[in-house]
Amino acid sequence: MSKLQGKNVLVTGGSSGIGQAIAVRFARDGANVAINYRSSVEQAEDTQALVRTVRTNGGGRDIIVQADVSREDEVKHMFGEVLEQFGSLDVLVNNAGIQKPCPSHEIEALDFDKVIGVNLRGPFLCAREAIRHFLSRGGGGVILNNSSVHEVIPKPKYLSYSMSKGGMENLTKSLALEYAGNGIRVNAVGPGAVVTPINKAWIDNPKARGEVESHIPAGRAAAAEEIASVFAFLASDDASYITGQTIFACGGLTLYPEFRVAWSSGE
Repeated sequence: MSKLQGKNVLVTGGSSGIGQAIAVRFARDGANVAINYRSSVEQAEDTQALVRTVRTNGGGRDIIVQADVSREDEVKHMFGEVLEQFGSLDVLVNNAGIQKPCPSHEIEALDFDKVIGVNLRGPFLCAREAIRHFLSRGGGGVILNNSSVHEVIPKPKYLSYSMSKGGMENLTKSLALEYAGNGIRVNAVGPGAVVTPINKAWIDNPKARGEVESHIPAGRAAAAEEIASVFAFLASDDASYITGQTIFACGGLTLYPEFRVAWSSGE
């Protein structure tokens, strides 16, 4: 039996990039998948079509649900729709996220609020609704947050993004501690450089890509499917004793790669 067989899963920002890869992987592992999107129903439908091609047993269900996760009313409506269609929810994947580069002293408050709204307020709102459901039906549940190596690595010109991911680390740990006794596990995945549309600027530029990958000890960027596999593990019972953790899937980026050469050792 597939490790997620029959589990009901909601993936926010599931219409492209890592979210799409997560939706496809979870469907392949037997889950029923709700694919959240904000603006492009066409992308969501493309993801839904991919999901349907990977089901190995012909079973399983999938739906697409529109919501801006930074808006409380839309999050509540999304959860209502998912619960109406699936009857219950077992796994929430907080994947939706945005970033906007800008020198920190030039950031407009509205742009700052937008990034924090999607990347941190959104996961809080979705986690809150998921926990309310888990507590009402009993039996626990799983919340997985798509974080970043920038939980711990500063990212100049991406201040709001880095702050949101630092906050996500504490969101993950705080919820995990508060609800562990209720059988609710909360973990995060911290990707490094990943080949997804959000990184198109350097992916399609050989020089820029070379510069990015030169800082990765593994020597390459990740495929979105590699990140999705970590989410699949954390959602499964194989990870039943893991909570409050961020698993960095980063090819070694968090290992201080510039110290591969012992320039500061004095030897």
